[in-house]
Amino acid sequence: MLAMSLSSIPSTQAASLQIILIPCGRVSQEMLAFLEGGLRREFGADVGYAERMMVPESAYAAERSQYRADAFIDQAPVMGPGRETLTLMVTDVDLYVPRLNFVFGLADRRRRTAVISLARLNPEFYGRSSNPELFRERALKEAVHELGHLMGLEHCSDPACIMFFSNSLADTDRKGPGFCPRCRQQVGR
Repeated sequence: MLAMSLSSIPSTQAASLQIILIPCGRVSQEMLAFLEGGLRREFGADVGYAERMMVPESAYAAERSQYRADAFIDQAPVMGPGRETLTLMVTDVDLYVPRLNFVFGLADRRRRTAVISLARLNPEFYGRSSNPELFRERALKEAVHELGHLMGLEHCSDPACIMFFSNSLADTDRKGPGFCPRCRQQVGR
């Protein structure tokens, strides 16, 4: 079974950070498992799942054939107090925010919740051949990037840093898989 109750997420003394993945829509279990492993490695965090959510109907903008990213965050369950907990929603639909054509993701520090879209990270979105390895790599980069924002990081000027702003897939592909030394120090992990 993909979803587990939050109470069954393992708690360890070493990992003070907890990341909750929330699949929204048709996100594969394989992709979620890949993200889980990558986030455990990158952050040294406990990673668990909340129940799969439906894509919020209120987020859909018919004139754009896209979904407002902030509407996903508004639908996220509020996690209780306690350990440092971050929520990452993962969806397969194309997201946007006003004044931008699209976004790969969006973070809301106040709610400690972010959302990433897999749609434009998939080479098939652009009519290209399937490339599962590249697709997973891009998804993990965007997940780490948005979680970095939730941990207080701004965009970085180093194009190899995961916190560099991705205006295109070329920017995402150029990034390394992790934080530059300065951002790593700020995150403290």
